[in-house]
Amino acid sequence: MKDYKSTALCALILVGLFGCQQTTNDPKPPELVVNNSADAQISLQLAKQALNSNLAYDIVESLTVEIGPRLAGSDKDLMAVDWAMEKLRSMGFDKVYKESVQVPAWSRGKAEASIVAPFQQPLVITALGGSVATPTNGITAPIVRFDSLAALKLAEPSTVKGKIVFIDHITERHKDGNGYGVTVGGRSKGAVEAAKKGAVAVVIRSIGTNHDRMAHTGVMRYQDDVAKIPAAAMSFPDAELINGMLKRDPNIMMSLKMSSENLGIATSYNVIAEVTGSSKPEELVLIGAHLDSWDEGTGAIDDGAGVAIVTAAAKLIQDLPQKPARTIRVVLYAAEEVGLIGGKSYVKQHADDLEKHYIAAESDFGAGPIYQIDFNVAPASFSQIQHQVSSMTLNGVALGNNKASGGPDVSMMPSLGVPVASLRQDGTDYFDYHHTPNDTLDKIDPKSLAQNVAAYVQFAYMMAQSDVELRPLTQQ
Repeated sequence: MKDYKSTALCALILVGLFGCQQTTNDPKPPELVVNNSADAQISLQLAKQALNSNLAYDIVESLTVEIGPRLAGSDKDLMAVDWAMEKLRSMGFDKVYKESVQVPAWSRGKAEASIVAPFQQPLVITALGGSVATPTNGITAPIVRFDSLAALKLAEPSTVKGKIVFIDHITERHKDGNGYGVTVGGRSKGAVEAAKKGAVAVVIRSIGTNHDRMAHTGVMRYQDDVAKIPAAAMSFPDAELINGMLKRDPNIMMSLKMSSENLGIATSYNVIAEVTGSSKPEELVLIGAHLDSWDEGTGAIDDGAGVAIVTAAAKLIQDLPQKPARTIRVVLYAAEEVGLIGGKSYVKQHADDLEKHYIAAESDFGAGPIYQIDFNVAPASFSQIQHQVSSMTLNGVALGNNKASGGPDVSMMPSLGVPVASLRQDGTDYFDYHHTPNDTLDKIDPKSLAQNVAAYVQFAYMMAQSDVELRPLTQQ
């Protein structure tokens, strides 16, 4: 680990050197003055411990090996809850408990597809989460291709009726994952829009950035007043295969057979652990992740990594001889994958004490290095809170903007007045593995995972000690 004072001096020198490269017409960026308070020094020591620890990797290894896939509402989901309760208790947290959540239960079943005319070829597909089954004998129908969900919405119903809609929207690769937001509507809303125009099924190009012959699953939605049609995703190479066929013949016939089944409502749990604050125990710094996963891989990057990151960070604070002022609350959310169910349930169950939540953040974007921290706090407090966490820059974390969402399961909190932070992870390859059988432990780099823990432990400790008033929010 580098000497922090030397590193800080080097950082100031580099800022100055880069400033000298500005043209005379460009404003010189302000020098970064790193917080050197006693609290900041403790946070740096915690970060050093995190970087030299294998705890996070051991946690995610345990979860993926001993439990593996843990689809919300399944038996494996409840096994994961039991695993989390036992793990957190064994780590010595001051409080460990769970809160029940009602979640939709669904069985994937089998999914098969092929092109039957004019070129006979099998396809690699997977059912989208929540999809209904095809009739027992399957569906055979011509396909109609659209570049995007928007293009489907503009189509004449006569061009869609009786056909299988193929939404062929390519997801672009971005460090911050922005490509996913552009294409995911085809997965979540494609079945409804296709059914409105009389389609018998919808199959999308997977919402992913890899070229492997693996399909990406993910949740889809129905609308009560629209017919429910089967929905599936095909792999990238299979989408390319169909495009090659369409160039030769526009009349492509697909056979689709799915046996997925909705199983009603089941009970799951948000699992919670706390490090009790020393002087403001009623005030909370929430760091979270989601415990459920899809059932294709072992849920390593989504979101076993997040579970490990926030748990390991809290454990380091738990082991301090002097606890910070505020309570650190770790929340391992239920059923994020099927609609942020655990997050929504949490804010309802804690509606009366949300004002006691000082700030919240969730780790749910794999295990790539954290490169930036953003906030959503009172504008008047933004520069102060940035200074509070400025020692995180010595761990490679830049100070960002005041437009954070906080992460999926805490994304509803700003609208309820709760400040949030987003610790931005490098997700360049995240959507190569996301929601596929390839979401496995070998995709996690232990060093990057440890850097995440270092960032989260600094953030959590400094927030637990902060005297900055973060409310009221204006960006909600």
